[in-house]
Amino acid sequence: MGIDQSPPVDISEADAAKELMRLAKAIAKHDRLYHSKDDPEISDQEYDALVRRNAALEAQFPHLVREDSPSKKVGHAVGSSPLGKVTHEVRMMSLDNGFSDEEIHEWVARVRRFLSLPEDEPVPITAEDKIDGLSCSLRYEAGKLVRAATRGDGQVGEDVTANVAHIADIPQEIGGDHVPDIFEVRGEVYMSKQDFAALNAAQEEAGAKLFANPRNAAAGSLRQKDASVTAKRPLRFWAYGWGTASEVPANTQHDVMRQIEAWGFPVSPFLKVTDTVEEMLAHYAEIGRQRPDLPYEIDGVVYKVDRLDWQQRLGFVAKAPRWALAHKFPAEQAETTLEAIDIQVGRTGKLTPVGRLAPVMVGGVTVTNVTLHNRDEIERLGVRPGDRVVVQRAGDVIPQVVRNLTPEVEREPYNFPDTCPECGSEAVAEEGEVDVRCTGGLICPAQRTERLKHFVSRKALDIDGLGEKTIDQFFALGWLESPADIFRLRGRKDAILALEGWQDKSVDNLLASVESKREPDAARLLFGLGIRHVGEVTARDLLKNFQTLPALRKAAEQACAGDDEAFAEITSIDGVGGAVVEALGDFFHEAHNVEVWEDLLSLVSPPPYVVETLDSPVAGKTVVFTGKLATMSRDEAKAQAERLGAKAAGSVSAKTDLLVAGPGAGSKLKKAQELGIKVIDEAGWADIVEEAG
Repeated sequence: MGIDQSPPVDISEADAAKELMRLAKAIAKHDRLYHSKDDPEISDQEYDALVRRNAALEAQFPHLVREDSPSKKVGHAVGSSPLGKVTHEVRMMSLDNGFSDEEIHEWVARVRRFLSLPEDEPVPITAEDKIDGLSCSLRYEAGKLVRAATRGDGQVGEDVTANVAHIADIPQEIGGDHVPDIFEVRGEVYMSKQDFAALNAAQEEAGAKLFANPRNAAAGSLRQKDASVTAKRPLRFWAYGWGTASEVPANTQHDVMRQIEAWGFPVSPFLKVTDTVEEMLAHYAEIGRQRPDLPYEIDGVVYKVDRLDWQQRLGFVAKAPRWALAHKFPAEQAETTLEAIDIQVGRTGKLTPVGRLAPVMVGGVTVTNVTLHNRDEIERLGVRPGDRVVVQRAGDVIPQVVRNLTPEVEREPYNFPDTCPECGSEAVAEEGEVDVRCTGGLICPAQRTERLKHFVSRKALDIDGLGEKTIDQFFALGWLESPADIFRLRGRKDAILALEGWQDKSVDNLLASVESKREPDAARLLFGLGIRHVGEVTARDLLKNFQTLPALRKAAEQACAGDDEAFAEITSIDGVGGAVVEALGDFFHEAHNVEVWEDLLSLVSPPPYVVETLDSPVAGKTVVFTGKLATMSRDEAKAQAERLGAKAAGSVSAKTDLLVAGPGAGSKLKKAQELGIKVIDEAGWADIVEEAG
């Protein structure tokens, strides 16, 4: 699948929201295929470049960040794996990516800003090559290996303890000085290029399925229910960090890694500490120069802030540490033929053109499909079926058409469809938008089934037993047309039992799962409705403020009717902007949406949304920061507030409980004084943080 790599500066807010929704769906699909089914359609690394585009859009439109976006996920849920599940005490995070020298400069600058460091203070950064393998966590207690687990979704992974016993690089016991009582070594399980080639040759001779690349081979070999299969595969391991630890044996990333190396674990031969961006980039260039001759596959260089106290202050965003970054290698290109352009209809009704390519190898991966995004992209490239095109794997990963090699001659323009290929309804682009959408709404099969699949997905209602095939089957039978119909399935028990493949136990499990959601989490239900711009994070933020769905609906309708106070109340929620208000208003303006809403709420009773808060003086309160902060950046201050259970808002309103005002505070301070809101200075805030521990 291709993805738009153009700078997001010229994209409208509405288009950005649409693209973020498409990205979320595409990434979820490929995560599921790789992590749950071990049958990827694209390279395992394609996730990285999708995240890059997603991150660029989110950086420009932070209020549009969706919970189901790559920035909120790590890996994929373990699901129905035959291996046991392991909950990580310390979440296994992913990494944000950089692709250019400018991005590396900006990342270091962000670190400086967050830590409020002067320009002349060195920022030691470790740099090492990023091996292309499968993340694994090894837990040692009293020096003995007691558990090994894959990353999974970052919170829950698969138990591979028996499997790693056959990897020679992983010691079963560690000894010597400075061995903590509990210590988790984290690293990558991988396969060398030579061993991968030999394995595929053996697979081919045996008539078995070939692996797409060394990473897939390593993942498939490690994640075996029968550890004797793993024992026959030539797997290796090297360490890159650690997780839970009763004691950390040093104060810097580099020194801890050297101690891990002393315990017998391989680490990157390129690991070194750099003091300037110039040194980082020089090391990156040197690793890139040696890349073709390395015995293993790498896809970039990883940078980490060396000082552990700075790492702790920097903390994490949703899925990645602020103190680390992966600097990816450039893309590879190849020529091929665009054989056809097909139109797919998504959950929101968007008509997406998909280019079907003559298969071509790009960076070791066979590429057959590429997204052409919209009719404007087709016009920009001037492509038609039969054209010769150049395909690039952006970030060494995602395929995209970068240029058309067919000579420019006068020919008929590509006729983008004006009717939906799924339902025949009119397909139009709203004024100022480039995307063409089906107007069929809930009468369009593509939209109805996709919305139902979203509604029962893990991040929404999380109803077990209602997979994609089941929803398609029940929809075809006329049993599921709206979310409310899910809660009427208990009346169809006998009819479901009559279907092929269904047994008493599977039907009972399905209906029990449905019934367990009669009092669903209100934020999950709101997210599950698929309202534009209302991702999982936004849904939670809205419910934190309004507590109940009827209260949210009332405020949204009032705001869209011109009630300034209601509009201000919604947009005062940090990260929620006018686009969300407009989307909520549009949703409730449509009679069929209100019908779906009321029908659903007649069958389920979500309790008031309760926010669990830490025990601190500001837990559950709304805090606003204004003016210049001397000892920390604004981002660090907001992160502190959230850790203490407070809500960090961006504007002052009657619901604000506390204003932290530094020098230069202006209108926010004045408004807080007018409203009688408590105001403290930065030192007062530091006292609160210290008191909370």
